[in-house]
Amino acid sequence: MTEFSTKWKSSKKPRKQRKYLFNAPLHIRNRLMNAKLSKELAKKHGIKRISIRKGDKVKIMRGQFKGRIGKVNRASLSKIKVYIDGIERTKIEGSKAFYPIHPSNVLITELALEDRRRIKRQGKKDEKQT
Repeated sequence: MTEFSTKWKSSKKPRKQRKYLFNAPLHIRNRLMNAKLSKELAKKHGIKRISIRKGDKVKIMRGQFKGRIGKVNRASLSKIKVYIDGIERTKIEGSKAFYPIHPSNVLITELALEDRRRIKRQGKKDEKQT
C-alpha cells in the first residue's frame, strides 16, 4: 500500500481518482460523506452541508430512484456510499439487496439529532474557517 499524499490535487485520469479515494484516510473520507441540507434545515442551522449519518431522512436527487424519500439505514465510510430503507434492487434469485447511493446524490430533509453536539460541532468548524 502506498502512502496517502496530501499534496496531490487532482487528475483527469479515473485510475488516479479511484486510487486517491481508495487510499484516503478517515478524516478525508468523512468529508466525502457530506450531503446537502434542504433549504429549511440550512436556514435553521446556518450550514449548507453536513456529514450524513444513520437515521437521517433523505430525498434522492439523482439516478433511477430520483424523488424517493427514505431513512438512512447504513452509511459506509469504506465505500463512501449510503444505504436507504425502501431503496432496494431485486437480485436474480429473488432476494432483495440495498442499492448503494453516493452521498452527493441525496438531500437531507430531516436530521437525526440524538447526538446534540452534531450541529454545534459543525457550527464551530464554520466559525474557524471564516
